[in-house]
Amino acid sequence: MVGSLALYLPALVVAFVITMLEMTEVVALVFALGADHSTLRHGTYGAVAGTATVALLALAFGAALIALPHTVLLWASAVVLAAFGVFLFRSTLRTYRRARDHARGGGGPPPKSHNVAQFAGGFTVGAIEATETVVVLIALAAAGYAGSAIVGAAAAGALLVVLALAVHERIRRIKVPWLKLGATSVIFSFSVFWAGEALGVSWPGADLFLIVLFFLALGIVRGGLAMFLRHDSRQGAPS
Repeated sequence: MVGSLALYLPALVVAFVITMLEMTEVVALVFALGADHSTLRHGTYGAVAGTATVALLALAFGAALIALPHTVLLWASAVVLAAFGVFLFRSTLRTYRRARDHARGGGGPPPKSHNVAQFAGGFTVGAIEATETVVVLIALAAAGYAGSAIVGAAAAGALLVVLALAVHERIRRIKVPWLKLGATSVIFSFSVFWAGEALGVSWPGADLFLIVLFFLALGIVRGGLAMFLRHDSRQGAPS
């Protein structure tokens, strides 16, 4: 990206807003991917790697990035998130079983980690959202506002990092079963959303439809958990 270093406020605001909107989804999904883990490192590393890869491609090839097969990225992320969602659902079920057993005076084995899946999920999420952001930034740069675009995007990125660090401990204090239930629903919501986009679905309200998908997924996941827990009860409540 090349252009004037003079700042143009409208372009800076557009770059700031688009970066906040798109990359906030990355932060949310990194938290979701880390719900089954004692650390967010693997998902964060993946998201940083995916974002950095797209950023480097943008710097190296500029407008040619717009020609990248975005559908491929969407499908890849949808599949990875769906797979991780299955892992997390199983872990969520184990968590609910342990909570039940603990209430009965029993216990259960610690959850397994899926570091590779967590990293892959973070990478594809970071790559997709960064691509959508970079397309707008390239357009601003092509209009001669590269400096404003970079400053706006950098400011949004820095603010997101600060906000993520600020809320990290609060999120970690949420009861684990609830956190995993919400995280599983978030991951399946994005998987369905991106698969739909790859198929050419025009979601009502665009990204806002993710809220609808989240509540649908929340109901389905909660219903699935209840079904398995009832089955446990009929089979003698194994954990």
